Amino acid sequence: MLTQTLLTTSADTDTAKASLRRDATERRRAAVRDNPDAGAAARDNFLGAVKVAEGIPISAYWPLEEEFDPRPLFMALHRRGHPIGLPVILGKGQPLLFRLWEPASELVRGAFRVMTPPPIAPELVPQMLLVPLLAFDRAGYRLGYGGGFYERTLAELRKLKPVVAIGVAYAEQEMDEVPVADYDEPLDWILTERGVIEPRR
Repeated sequence: MLTQTLLTTSADTDTAKASLRRDATERRRAAVRDNPDAGAAARDNFLGAVKVAEGIPISAYWPLEEEFDPRPLFMALHRRGHPIGLPVILGKGQPLLFRLWEPASELVRGAFRVMTPPPIAPELVPQMLLVPLLAFDRAGYRLGYGGGFYERTLAELRKLKPVVAIGVAYAEQEMDEVPVADYDEPLDWILTERGVIEPRR
């Protein structure tokens, strides 16, 4: 488990996040090597523990090389009748847009090498989001990549209606405390290959 003490000012928080990202990335890289079946285990953990309202739209992500692979889970949710969206990065400082994914979709490479459905795919507004991360804590906060895309996205969606954000990660990505800034949006659950964590509040 990563160890980090929360700092007290917003400037210090941003600095702490930046310094933690390299260590968190290395820990995730090791977790990828050590847990080849993590995606399937997380799928089984989720489906056994979380009751999802019938037919709600869900956003996921197509993993980059060392990200936790949510495909076993979101493909299972698709088979259960849930529309699945994948994120599209529109630009710096903007929330994400989600486009409908289908098993036959031919994905295209977008910003930051993110694989997305083509521009002709319909837009989707999720009620549940599977969120990638570098590290998380038991309070439900995540260390992201520094772009703030999911923070802006969750803030905008939560203005419209209740949504559920689920961080998807290896258990080894847990840390004692994630430095928290005013703009950070908490997760509702964390899903790992070892189980589902309900954050303490």
